[in-house]
Amino acid sequence: MSAGEQALRVLIVDDEAPARLRLRDLLTDCGEKMPLEVVGEAASGLEALKCLEEAPADVVLLDIRMPEMDGIELAQHLMKLPDPPAVIFTTAYDAYALQAFDVHALDYLLKPVRLGRLFNALTRARSITPLRIEILQQLARRPRSHLSIQERGRVHLIPVDAILYLKAELKYVTVRTREREYLIEESLSRLEEEFADRFLRIHRNCLVAKNAISGFEKQSPEAEGQWAVVIKELNEKLAVSRRQWSAVKAFMDR
Repeated sequence: MSAGEQALRVLIVDDEAPARLRLRDLLTDCGEKMPLEVVGEAASGLEALKCLEEAPADVVLLDIRMPEMDGIELAQHLMKLPDPPAVIFTTAYDAYALQAFDVHALDYLLKPVRLGRLFNALTRARSITPLRIEILQQLARRPRSHLSIQERGRVHLIPVDAILYLKAELKYVTVRTREREYLIEESLSRLEEEFADRFLRIHRNCLVAKNAISGFEKQSPEAEGQWAVVIKELNEKLAVSRRQWSAVKAFMDR
């Protein structure tokens, strides 16, 4: 690197304190050969996003296996930032993950992380190909704990268990919680596939959280469907289409 090049800003994300300490020590050693700055450490995905709001990073060293929100999910949320950081995953040996990462040319460090490997990854970090959401979705092994949107330059997380329903409108999906609505650019079909255990399709354009349903009401004969879903905590009823009625009835009869 040239003497005038700006220091590489690095954020460490790992739920295990010894792993974070090892990475910090290795980064100190790397700092003797290249300009870099550790801008923070985080023990969870939520902490990581807060850290990045306060101190942007060029590179995130990201553990894959973390409770609540794993590294693959966090990486998807990071892509919503106005200037997403490069992501270098860290992982204990996992044949599935390593094979998938190699196929998609994602950068990773195998634990225990070695100094030479870390230095090499950091030297090419600025030229790492940006992650693609669809690749991360393929690698995900479990449904996300949160959906995310960009609001005023920051990533806002929406807990999936707080969502009452999802409704497609043109190229957006309205996410309704008890407090407010959000707009996200995701496919309703993709959301249905990911969260099949949690949501029930009642219409071609609407998924309702199963635990948000308080009952069903008969509609007037002129309505699109004969029945409507009553949503808990909202003075709102959502029509059940004739096509989806059999699946909804099966849910009612359970």
